[in-house]
Amino acid sequence: MAAFRTASLMYFKSSSSSSSSSSLSADCSKGVCKATMSSPMFKPTPVSLPKLQSRDLVEKLEMGSGFKIPTFNSVASQPDPVVAAKIYAVMEAIADRVEMHWNVGVQRDNWNRLLLTSLNAITLGAATMVGLAAAATTGAPIMALKISSTLLYLAATGMSVVMNKLQPSQLAEEQRIAARLFKQLHCQLQSKLSLGDLNNNQVDEAMEKVLALDRAYPLPLLGSMIEKFPTNVEPATWWPQRKTMQKPKHKQASTKLGGNGWSRALEDEMREIAGVLKRDQQEYLRLSQKALQINKILAVSGPLLTLLGAFGSVLVGSCSGTWPVILGVVAGSMASIANAMEHGGQVGMVFEMYRSNAGFFKLMEETIELNVNLRDVRRRENGQVLEMKVALQLGRSLSELRELAASNSSRRTEEMGEFASKLF
Repeated sequence: MAAFRTASLMYFKSSSSSSSSSSLSADCSKGVCKATMSSPMFKPTPVSLPKLQSRDLVEKLEMGSGFKIPTFNSVASQPDPVVAAKIYAVMEAIADRVEMHWNVGVQRDNWNRLLLTSLNAITLGAATMVGLAAAATTGAPIMALKISSTLLYLAATGMSVVMNKLQPSQLAEEQRIAARLFKQLHCQLQSKLSLGDLNNNQVDEAMEKVLALDRAYPLPLLGSMIEKFPTNVEPATWWPQRKTMQKPKHKQASTKLGGNGWSRALEDEMREIAGVLKRDQQEYLRLSQKALQINKILAVSGPLLTLLGAFGSVLVGSCSGTWPVILGVVAGSMASIANAMEHGGQVGMVFEMYRSNAGFFKLMEETIELNVNLRDVRRRENGQVLEMKVALQLGRSLSELRELAASNSSRRTEEMGEFASKLF
């Protein structure tokens, strides 16, 4: 700063001296005074500033305040342009699939509401016509009402069979889950791009995940639709099959558990969490089996009751007694109740939700076991990062996750503890 002031003072002195030495001529002849001022060309004087040492300045600031200033000397590695282009192509396909699955899910949810409203309106209209036919006295109105109610009951039977076969509420839930999983995959690829460490293996892995999701939650109804009433209930699987790693023939030197964020306590904790996830997976499969049984009963009851209503409407006025009228009216009312419970209650959606939750627990269990079973901790995912991911996915803090593992290790296997996830 002192050097800068000295240089400035010298500059202003030289400027003032040059201006005072300028020639001033005046011609006062004939009462006219002319003056000219000529100033020399200014020559810039070089000003030398002291070079600031940034490293010394940072060190002095650190010593004075006791706070270490982080410095970044290395820049994140840029990915291969070809690999990055492939990743962007996969991300574009994923974004398109998110939009498709979301639109199809909204459409099939509208199917469920509109078809249920139409089905109940047709069924109740047919039951009303059966009652009016029984109250009519002449032959022509009775015949017209009987034919109309019979046709309405048959139409309701056909619509009920189609709805029970397709299960629109379950179809909508499948598309919602697919859209969410594709969004999750898109975010994962975006994170990898930001880190910059990409290779062709990650591109192939991303494509396998996309195709596995396409197989797990197909868009078309014909040919590839998921079975709505399976014989055996299995967890939903939307990830590619993991390749089992073969054990080497020679004895592998196991790496100490002190590296890559792993420790013996963390490994035991992850094993306990995997056990809890396996137990919860079986529990959700049991719940999905119950939902499937209820759905089967309601799916059979609806068309059967509308057929009984059609049979009763045909016999109105032909047989003595009131049982045809009772059959036609009561069967139609019961069919409306069964349809409202099945499709209005969205039992198919509940079944798919439980099946998807079981698949979520299965995926987490496989991820934990894949890391824990690797003897070389350098090939595992970072232990602290994996623990944080598991805690967030289960809706728990790190302390709550450790408490869950500790309580599960102290509890007997036959006792039922709390669920691992606090989200569902």
